[in-house]
Amino acid sequence: MGSSNPQTPLEAYFTAGEQRAHALRNRGPLQFGADGKLDASIRAAYDRTGFYIFEDAIDATELADFDRDLESLLDRAPADEGSPVDKAGRPVAGLGREPVFLWAERLSDPWGGTKLLNGRHPVRMEDVPAPPVAHQASAKSIFLMIGLFGQMPSALRLSAHPGMMRVAESLNGPDFVPYNDTIFLKEPGRGAAVAWHQDGTTHWSNPNWTPDIHGFNFMAQMCRTTPANGLWVVPGSHRAGHIDIPALVEQQGGSTRLPDAVPMLCNRGDIVVCNRQCLHGSFANASPDRRVTFVWGFFRHDAVLDVEVDLPATSEGAPPSRRRYTADLIQERARLIQHAIDARKVHRPEEEAYQYAPTAHLGASRAATEPLARYAEGFIFI
Repeated sequence: MGSSNPQTPLEAYFTAGEQRAHALRNRGPLQFGADGKLDASIRAAYDRTGFYIFEDAIDATELADFDRDLESLLDRAPADEGSPVDKAGRPVAGLGREPVFLWAERLSDPWGGTKLLNGRHPVRMEDVPAPPVAHQASAKSIFLMIGLFGQMPSALRLSAHPGMMRVAESLNGPDFVPYNDTIFLKEPGRGAAVAWHQDGTTHWSNPNWTPDIHGFNFMAQMCRTTPANGLWVVPGSHRAGHIDIPALVEQQGGSTRLPDAVPMLCNRGDIVVCNRQCLHGSFANASPDRRVTFVWGFFRHDAVLDVEVDLPATSEGAPPSRRRYTADLIQERARLIQHAIDARKVHRPEEEAYQYAPTAHLGASRAATEPLARYAEGFIFI
């Protein structure tokens, strides 16, 4: 007999997307060629689809360390949006500096259809059916944390994963530079949507434009991801230039269920490398499955040198500012990589550390002596 509960259109879309994702052939263990660069077949799959899933890239010890730091951070997060104290009445982590905690209404899309973040999320993601709430809960919850390294040593160390550093060098050259570090938190039955967007903002008209000019993200998955809680990507869209997202949605009759998109299907411990020019987004998480994704990434040095950008606030009404990324600022920011490498060496002395060329001249470890705040200048809006 057939099922008495046929799939809803959204459920059917999730099922079809999962099938498309499995057909992409862009996942497997991290491998390098004889030349020390990323394996040619992996690079080809990345260039074709815009992302690649490195399976089992994080070991059990590192996952457990991250879990403990994350729960400690959340325990010291604001009791409510804007609160200076946590649930126990203590000053919040970072004392109002870093990390920054961003909040969203249950199953909302806080950026879609707004001018926030340079207006790069022009169309609001469609609603998903809300599951029943078993108990009274706050209308808002944390969906994003920015600037983690000062409060999460495990995140700092993970950012210097030697295999991922070698991937970064293969894609962006030996003088790659970092931009920011974040955690996307999609709590079950509550997590906010992130509207379809491309991360790049500055180089769409650059005469030297390439599909890699806006850099890439690493996305470390601390939970299993599904079509309902995971990030969706339109494969190959990193090669399409600046996409007219409203027109694309209009072609689907106003639906944000883009027909070629696929979910990033990952297990706990996988790390995804994803081109920032890919069209990507996620639906609100009405599922029973939590998602925690630690995101950090890198640019080519020449893609940030002397670039000027607007740095809009993440809330309505706050004025934007403008910044030029000078060689001195980039050099200072790049020292964060060496700081992370040094911290990882202390914690994992048996591991062969990555050698980062721009800071090779700096000599002995400074992980215990230099404050992380000096490296806080990120590149997120390039």
